Amino acid sequence: MNKTILILGCGDVGTALGQRKLAQGYRVVGVRRHAEGLERSGIEALSMDINDVSSLEALPDADIVVYALSADRFEESAYQAAYVDGLDRVLSHYEARERAPQHVFFVSSTSVYGQQEGETVDEESVTEPQSFSGRLLVEAEQRLAKSVLPGTAVRFSGIYGPGRERLIGQVQEGRIAPKSPPMYSNRIHRDDCAGVLDFLIERAVSNEPLAPVYLGSDTESTPLHDVMMWLAARLNVEPSSTIQSPLRRRASKRCDSARLVEAGYHFEYPTFREGYAQVLKAAGVQVSEQA
Repeated sequence: MNKTILILGCGDVGTALGQRKLAQGYRVVGVRRHAEGLERSGIEALSMDINDVSSLEALPDADIVVYALSADRFEESAYQAAYVDGLDRVLSHYEARERAPQHVFFVSSTSVYGQQEGETVDEESVTEPQSFSGRLLVEAEQRLAKSVLPGTAVRFSGIYGPGRERLIGQVQEGRIAPKSPPMYSNRIHRDDCAGVLDFLIERAVSNEPLAPVYLGSDTESTPLHDVMMWLAARLNVEPSSTIQSPLRRRASKRCDSARLVEAGYHFEYPTFREGYAQVLKAAGVQVSEQA
């Protein structure tokens, strides 16, 4: 019998992951509040509000549970509902089931780190976030760590990829981050998010050891100014204005994903150069051949 992967919050990353697992012969069930369109991906779709406790009985027994919900707005109440309350209800539900999942993965974020002066952070770094979003993600991670179910939190940095092109839009408008002081940025391509989860799921299914936390970010933390200048050269844009904090970036830190690489994961897009080249091509954006 095929193993079942349950993806709660089956959005962009979840769908990409689900399609990979389908191709490998798994049964994949995806949960969204509104599941219209998910069936076209081949994933079994369930429409459900995770915070409606009575609806959780409709969830299937699963070998692997991936909790990848996202808040529907940047407000504390929305983050509380999506990450803390929702995860707690799902864990409590599966903790009480006769057939428990083999492993639970929680998709977290590098916003759990409060460092903002260019420090290098990894899975062992202190997590003392100043934002409500980071604080609530830490609370959710702690709930997973206390569960009787085996679990792993995966902290992704800034996700980009097809349909996530706001930074490109900033550059196309001639806007650029300041060169000094350097504001280190970290990112991971959507396909690598799916790839990382796929890789870790296979380790779980194969009963290979898993750490309680992995940091998922590409191999090069780069000053945001450098990333935007690289994009400007390819878009043949002359920067005309400086923006102090594009995309609501509040911190400068350098994310180190050595634990993931040492475990054997190979990034499809190891730096922003390969990743944004793919994004520009997929978007049909004409780039300068001299860049």
